[in-house]
Amino acid sequence: MLRPAARALPLFALVGALVSTGAAAPPSSPGTPPKVPVAAGYGGAVASVDADASAAGIAVLRSGGNAVDAAVATAAALGVTEPYSAGIGGGGYFVYYDARTRRVHTVDGRETAPATATATLFQENGVPIPFAEGQTSGLGVGVPGTPATWKSALDSWGTRPLGQLLKPAEKLARDGFTVDPTFRSQTAANEERFRDFPDTRELFLPGGELPVVGSTFKNPGLAATYAELARKGTGALYRGPIAEDIVRAVRKPPVDPAATRNVRPGDLTTADLRAYGTKRQAPTQVSYRGLDVYGMAPSSSGGTTVGEALNILERTDVSKLSETQYLHRFIEASRISFADRGRWVGDPAAEDVPTRGLLSQRFADSRACLVRPDRALTSPLAPGDPRRPVPCATAGQAAPTTYEGENTTHLTVADRWGNVVSYTLTIESTGGSAITVPGRGFLLNNELTDFSFAPAAPGVPDPNLPGPGKRPRSSMSPTIVLEHGRPVLAVGSPGGATIITTVLQTLLGHLDRGLPLVDAIAAPRASQRNQTTTELEPGLWDSPLRTELEALGQGFRQNPEIGAATGVQRLPDGRWLAAAETTRRGGGSAMVVHPHGRP
Repeated sequence: MLRPAARALPLFALVGALVSTGAAAPPSSPGTPPKVPVAAGYGGAVASVDADASAAGIAVLRSGGNAVDAAVATAAALGVTEPYSAGIGGGGYFVYYDARTRRVHTVDGRETAPATATATLFQENGVPIPFAEGQTSGLGVGVPGTPATWKSALDSWGTRPLGQLLKPAEKLARDGFTVDPTFRSQTAANEERFRDFPDTRELFLPGGELPVVGSTFKNPGLAATYAELARKGTGALYRGPIAEDIVRAVRKPPVDPAATRNVRPGDLTTADLRAYGTKRQAPTQVSYRGLDVYGMAPSSSGGTTVGEALNILERTDVSKLSETQYLHRFIEASRISFADRGRWVGDPAAEDVPTRGLLSQRFADSRACLVRPDRALTSPLAPGDPRRPVPCATAGQAAPTTYEGENTTHLTVADRWGNVVSYTLTIESTGGSAITVPGRGFLLNNELTDFSFAPAAPGVPDPNLPGPGKRPRSSMSPTIVLEHGRPVLAVGSPGGATIITTVLQTLLGHLDRGLPLVDAIAAPRASQRNQTTTELEPGLWDSPLRTELEALGQGFRQNPEIGAATGVQRLPDGRWLAAAETTRRGGGSAMVVHPHGRP
């Protein structure tokens, strides 16, 4: 096997100065921690999109809590400051490295469909309804998994009680946080939907207007809900008054009588909430450049698709390729792995998912021979058969990749003992279903719209159709990389199906191309998902590289922003480095416990 490229660290000399002086941070309002995209030091690290949330996690680490405790506190704070991306009305995937045992564990906290769901959940008269009508409806709401994820993780690996970990988020919701341009712009993008739901309008359009940048945004309903979960435990969301409020909002969506929007009711019941449980399962694992790359197994497609793409590239020395050939190979590996994802990956409780085959080097080699250095493949590309790999062969008919919403949030945490968490959580689209549970202060997800509304192509088996109690396929890709059983880095991103390509490109940029982690995160992105064209951010769209790739037959469309990654990395001198976006979503927040040296 090829050995990993040297992990270049030219920014590290700068890190301590930036963190200690705050020189890299933009101006902030009083009480709001400054945002810096990279920080290095001892005692542990947190990276998220939001400074208040990262600060909540750092406070837990500073007080002696571990990475799991800090991840829950950070996630709860993100439910306040990033309510359109995550919260207790949604779900996610939690990947944990235990430094004591040197093992990686996962929690599948994906939302589930009602027991009554069928393959035609999003069809009327045999025809799929428009995506927007499934998104803003009770039909799209699955049973939330986030509170149960917190309980599962804390029960297994945490050291602090949930009530203590919710206190920072409860205070943030009660006292308020400072509105930034991203929060205002996301509210504006949802304004038309939000105005049709009185509870949503009252909360997120205070006084009937968009929140003003620099103002303080408070959410007393969510503060009260967090206080109730702190007293009663997360089970209070699945039984009792909160559960009843959720079901009522789904079955009789609280729409303004004057609204003209057709908001379909869902069929969620209190029995569906009572029946919910997280799943503990083995992570996915592939060997890449002598490193062990761990991810999330189905129902997420993240681990299998990132893993297959890495396996496809394993026998190519990516570090020595030109920038054009590097991007070409990355695009082609993404195209192929997405073709296989679409045919084979769904909820393994309901579908026969060949996870082991998808992650085998033998299957990847049979697919890698399709890649030509002088010519791009054409999408939609037909899948291969991981059960019976045949070199350069495809199995059955090609099917396009179905649509997924592009929001979510990701956080990464490491502690002083070497434990690491990579956690992606979501309510699906930006603003979820737009339905706020009355009096409770949180939005409900529209996660069931991640199901295929109908088979992706006539006559092609689709493992991602709705079904009773089924988990919709996800692209969330929380990832942890180990070397000889010890952490090298952890990374993840929001972005719907672009999560997979964002994580893959970040790994390649750091491990193969030698970019410091913060630069690998900041690099302009491409996203090919077995579609006729590849999405490019402006940094690549406006680059001569686009013309060179087009000469190879690649086709492109522009996307102004793809993903918003965060990561943590163990440095050779024992420090932790936290890295986040420099500009996407207004920049992320990287923090460490002791930036100036050992305590």
